[in-house]
Amino acid sequence: MSIPQSGGGPIERHEQLAEYLADGCKPKSEWRIGTEHEKFGYCKDTLKPLPYEGERSIRVMLEGLRDKHNWAPVEEGGKLIGLEKDGANVSLEPGGQLELSGAPVETIHETCDEVNTHLREVQEVADEIGVGWIGLGAAPVWTHEQMDLMPKGRYKLMNDYMGRVGSMGRVMMRRTCTVQVNLDFGSEADMVQKMRVAVALQPVATALFANSPFFEGKPNSYKSLRSMVWRNLDAARTGTLPFIFEDGFGFERWVEYALDVPMYFVYRDGKYVDALGMSFRDFLEGKLPALPGETPTLSDWADHLTTAFPEARMKKFIEMRGADGGPWRRLCALPAFWVGLMYDQTALDGAWDLVKDWTPAQHDALRVAASVDGLQAKVSGINMHDIAREAVALSEAGLKARGKVGAGGMVPDETHFLNALKESIETGKVPADEMLEDYHGKWNGDLSKIYADYSY
Repeated sequence: MSIPQSGGGPIERHEQLAEYLADGCKPKSEWRIGTEHEKFGYCKDTLKPLPYEGERSIRVMLEGLRDKHNWAPVEEGGKLIGLEKDGANVSLEPGGQLELSGAPVETIHETCDEVNTHLREVQEVADEIGVGWIGLGAAPVWTHEQMDLMPKGRYKLMNDYMGRVGSMGRVMMRRTCTVQVNLDFGSEADMVQKMRVAVALQPVATALFANSPFFEGKPNSYKSLRSMVWRNLDAARTGTLPFIFEDGFGFERWVEYALDVPMYFVYRDGKYVDALGMSFRDFLEGKLPALPGETPTLSDWADHLTTAFPEARMKKFIEMRGADGGPWRRLCALPAFWVGLMYDQTALDGAWDLVKDWTPAQHDALRVAASVDGLQAKVSGINMHDIAREAVALSEAGLKARGKVGAGGMVPDETHFLNALKESIETGKVPADEMLEDYHGKWNGDLSKIYADYSY
């Protein structure tokens, strides 16, 4: 989850809220790729999740990365809760999931190099203390009680609030992982087209990357349990957002949406002030009960934007949020998929042609069906496998048109990063299908074998 934002001055005009988003517009030459991925850590001998403290723990992992690989520490309340280096961050999700938030880079080659370097560093530290890391969309065996809540003020507030809304908030916090990519836009019109394609095709990403078919020790009837969890998190801040497809959508309409998302907190002097369920509209008028008489800064607005969790999220860039965390090679496939669709205009136009006639009901139904059936999903005449095939083909054409070479010119373009997805298209099987086959076959129902077969 996002770290506290900084650098924003006082909000004196309502227009500043939309202007903040519009400041993200960049010429195409400056468009970048930021990849984020999360993973679960566990003790190799017990197969139990890592606590925050102890000889084999999240704290020791962070200290090892800090000391062996020159990451700078990030602390809160005297606790080591993250790392930073060269524009990238290593942070903690609420249940101890380790997240790499990569630096903005120009090509998939660079983002994959970054992911590979990070995973090698993590593996080196982990091997020394008997720890393993696994990329899945949901914890396959562990219970809520087995997973420590990380010592971050934001998470303490959220943990309390999640018990009052929805039904899956605490499951999301402790027992899910994702991979996402952050992409730029060139103008308001470009943002609108990209957001519409992003929201419409998130179910395709959910299906292609579905990787969470187990929960609390057994199959759970979903290919992507993570996606189901997010649907039942908090209706005020999740969903497919039908207004994005309505006439007049733009930066100001996103502002109005975000202002209606209940607040979590205000960050002041290194501490999180409880503003749970309060209104940012009241904050703008100096009427926030948590800070009476005080008005917000743009940093507060930036923080608040991170507390909305739709399938695609806008800040000064667009976040694609529909995919399960997964195996090593798919961590590079996710940014490749979206960059191919979003950073070439012909591919983007083709993607919009795929989805432009879908109704809000179809968007919602596809989201549900993707989580249950993966590539086998079918909704009112829309065949997920067919749509995925067309979307991956458009992405491949977009990456080829970009022509970004790698390995000193030895690799001609970025299209090979889609190979894992092309294999799924050919076979009709995504990681969840393969794991279920293993569970019912060679594992003979013994889910403990998932760690040896699917860890990094």
